[in-house]
Amino acid sequence: MLIVMQSHASEDKIQKVIEFIKQRGFDAHISRGEDHTVIGCVGRKIIDKRDIELLDGVKEVIRITSPYKLVSRVFKPDNTIIEVNGIKFGGTHIGMIAGPCSVETYEQMDETAEKLYNSGVRILRGGAFKPRTSPYAFQGLGEEGLKILRKVADKYNMAVTSEVMEVNQIPMFLKYVDILQVGARNMQNFNLLKSLGEVRKPVMLKRGLSATIEEWLMSAEYIMSGGNREVILCERGIRTFENMTRNTLDISAIPVVQKISHLPVIVDPSHATGLRDKVAPMSKAAVAAGADGLVIEVHNNPDCALCDGAQSLYPEEFAELFKDLKALAVVVKKTF
Repeated sequence: MLIVMQSHASEDKIQKVIEFIKQRGFDAHISRGEDHTVIGCVGRKIIDKRDIELLDGVKEVIRITSPYKLVSRVFKPDNTIIEVNGIKFGGTHIGMIAGPCSVETYEQMDETAEKLYNSGVRILRGGAFKPRTSPYAFQGLGEEGLKILRKVADKYNMAVTSEVMEVNQIPMFLKYVDILQVGARNMQNFNLLKSLGEVRKPVMLKRGLSATIEEWLMSAEYIMSGGNREVILCERGIRTFENMTRNTLDISAIPVVQKISHLPVIVDPSHATGLRDKVAPMSKAAVAAGADGLVIEVHNNPDCALCDGAQSLYPEEFAELFKDLKALAVVVKKTF
């Protein structure tokens, strides 16, 4: 349930309400707005809401029927805006993340990062640990890849995002990465999600291959219930019967999620389509639909890429696309 405090209720009254529900075995999650403070009361026990309504400073108590509480707009009506290295995701802001699918060499990352920086990108992506369908495919450079990614990013004053696959990798990632990415295959790795809830860095949560929107939001709830409020949802295509593209990009998920959740929703058109010539139109469609950001794969030499070269843009293609996207953003009253 949600406890809405009276306008400008004192901190002392708020703390007494928190103590009251904690004593009864519930977790308290606070959302502070301009006029009201909302306390999310999360737990599996039963409590008479009238007992809470009688507490000093309480305006009303609302029972929530949806399984996700903290992700819901009922808990936090205003958009959550997450800022990394001066780049904002959410509200009227569109963030851009770009880089190769995987870190291969220092030279590859350096050349790609320089061109992306010159195009205006300030957040660099690159996989160091790669969950591949085939055990014989390139699996990434591991920690050495993270070191290369961090070194190159620091050279160009860029932030870094990369995919974490296991709980025991988190301490390593915290040394190198600014946004921890949860891949589609790990969307329901609940032990990993719980551990990321204890982290105080943004988490990019990709939608699972066959996940419903509710399942996706419930995974975000796992992270937020641990105390981490900086969650970025990433639509990256879902598996359908269609085989003309790698996946089917669910553009409708953008406005659907934005209506029920305050979290920013970004789109990965590269993994969604798997085809270089489809990335630009799907990127534009995502911006037109109201996306809060994009993750686009860019490689200095896609033809020689060790991973997903067919869906990676050449730096020159990306630079042209980014210009078009900035112009389109104005139409939907947003800015990069």
